[in-house]
Amino acid sequence: MKKFKINSIYNEIFETYPNVEIEEHIKKLIELDYYYPYNSTFYCITNTVHQNFEYISKNFTACTGLSIDKMMTGGMDYYWSLFHPEDIKLWLNSLTDLMVFTMTELNDEQRKRMSYTWNYRIKNADNKYVNIIQNTTPLQFDSSNKPIIGMAHYTVLDGHLKMDICATAKYLNNKNEYETLFYKNQSTSNLLNIITNRERDVVRLLITNKTSEEISNNLHISKHTVNTHRKNILKKLNIESTFELMKYFKNNQNLI
Repeated sequence: MKKFKINSIYNEIFETYPNVEIEEHIKKLIELDYYYPYNSTFYCITNTVHQNFEYISKNFTACTGLSIDKMMTGGMDYYWSLFHPEDIKLWLNSLTDLMVFTMTELNDEQRKRMSYTWNYRIKNADNKYVNIIQNTTPLQFDSSNKPIIGMAHYTVLDGHLKMDICATAKYLNNKNEYETLFYKNQSTSNLLNIITNRERDVVRLLITNKTSEEISNNLHISKHTVNTHRKNILKKLNIESTFELMKYFKNNQNLI
């Protein structure tokens, strides 16, 4: 898919008014980068209106070997040019589905408490593709409450790891627990698609070694309900034990 085609579709997804201001609290987030250690993640402050990056953390080069200056100058056009050709259409489908869900299924207050995750592959400085799991939290909204400025965290994983491209939307509810409201596997209709969003929340906590009682407290549901979810998950996936379940989700836990 050609670059201008990406621009055209991206503009349709994030079409909004052109006036964007970077507020003081966002500037403070940029200042914090000085204190963050080097690791396998980096973050950017993204601007969907101008299709650029307001800031790119120092770990970008450490994770990818690529130039921060090129990213800042080239903006999203440059970043998109690094995408694996096979992933572009699926990635755009993810953005479209998430935006439609956001603007049609959520109210204004919910939109301000959402976190979105999707994945794709990019080519690093060694001309090798690596997996990127991007988690974006909106920071600013336009007059119609469409997200336009976001804090995006990127986790870099080995390119040999085969990952389906998925889109997930989580809501930070009034009990301070992330609740999965949307999930879609863009690559296949695999087994991940047959469990419910609430079952996905249970899995997300199980793979962090939480007990049924701890999950019950986190999700504010009864221990009996948690155990019922666990049994249903095992049955749906034709898995016999929690250990096998955790192993099954090992390569997908960042998308749960």
